Amino acid sequence: MDKFFIKGGNQLKGSVEAQGSKNAVLPMMAASLLLSEGELVLNNVPNLADVQTMQDILYELGVYSSFTGNTLSLKVIDDSKNIARYDLVRKMRASFLVLGPLLGRRKKAVVSLPGGCIIGLRPVDLHVKGLLELGASIETKEGNIIAECRQLTGKTIYLGGRFGPTVTGTENVLMAAVLAEGITIIEYAACEPEVQDFCILLNKMGAHIEGIGSNRLVIHGVKELKGTTHNVIPDRIEVATFLMASAITNGMITVTNAAPQYLTCVLETLKNCNIQTVVTNDSITAFKKSERTLPAEIVTQPYPGFPTDLQAQIMTLLCYADGISVIIDNIFPDRFMHVAELLRMAADLKRSGNTVFIKGPIKLQSANVMASDLRASAALILATLSAEGESQISRIYHIDRGYERIEEKFQKLGANIERVKIPVESMAI
Repeated sequence: MDKFFIKGGNQLKGSVEAQGSKNAVLPMMAASLLLSEGELVLNNVPNLADVQTMQDILYELGVYSSFTGNTLSLKVIDDSKNIARYDLVRKMRASFLVLGPLLGRRKKAVVSLPGGCIIGLRPVDLHVKGLLELGASIETKEGNIIAECRQLTGKTIYLGGRFGPTVTGTENVLMAAVLAEGITIIEYAACEPEVQDFCILLNKMGAHIEGIGSNRLVIHGVKELKGTTHNVIPDRIEVATFLMASAITNGMITVTNAAPQYLTCVLETLKNCNIQTVVTNDSITAFKKSERTLPAEIVTQPYPGFPTDLQAQIMTLLCYADGISVIIDNIFPDRFMHVAELLRMAADLKRSGNTVFIKGPIKLQSANVMASDLRASAALILATLSAEGESQISRIYHIDRGYERIEEKFQKLGANIERVKIPVESMAI
């Protein structure tokens, strides 16, 4: 098991290129199950643990894939398989995205209920609701969702839930609906950039989807989908993580391949915190206007609001703000495992339900901390990079699920961060 050893206190300066979006590429990979012929070629694909997990799942479902650089090619070699077993699906929630395309193309799917980061309750009831509306029969048995149909039929479906639209639920229903008979309308669909890019890909494969970028998607069913080539959008969460790293270390970082159009709310938030950003067509540079970071009130919301995937990172930054800040997570109200670790680094935090109060400014102290999930891992890297002294972060396999070689990118910017492999026998039980 690997750890990060970090000596904090360095100003980070320089340029770094953002990877392709993890949250865009995973449903695109699942969409390969819809192919009747041809090869799906995806460019700008990050080499991540989650991508490798999806490759493994798809291979068991008859899809062969190969990586060359950051280009991923996928081709169906056996369309008779329809079982996604627990041993693989338990590793990440996005594995559940194979349900829709298996049902739409192969008429049957047996998919284990998913795993992933421990960030609170994330039910799949809206996925099931949408597929039932299209005419599937679905039962739960021994931890599996078993879905079957003769032919799915288009219908108007409302996909709103308690915490807003569902991203993966929208994508799952989309993949089932593109091959359904007639017209499907998804009301209150997720409109995140990753969903928009996914819809663009499906249309390039031969689907007919209208309303891309809105909360109302209209899908005209087609007979088949074919292979195509597509460039995956940049990862807006990685971009913002590096911008916050710049601010928290009093540095100046330029992120290229940044797609600034998807980060309007985040850039406005940084501006309100007294952090300057310079934006071009495809890059963003961030640095502090002065020594003082201003407090903020953050409420996570569906796009174009502030992303829940940046809640942990902005919390670390706000530890240095001069005053009291408030973070309310309306998407995942229990996504606060990182709070306990930041407290170990001398942060002044108080949690009440889905709200955390941050009192600053506090100079975070070095400590040995443990990552609990993907985004918490990023927050702890920011915290340890800004703290004077030596820190260790354990369980960093979480960060490898969403950031490609993040330590190498930080080293390029002047960070003293090293990945060390810890022998199993030396670890405490």
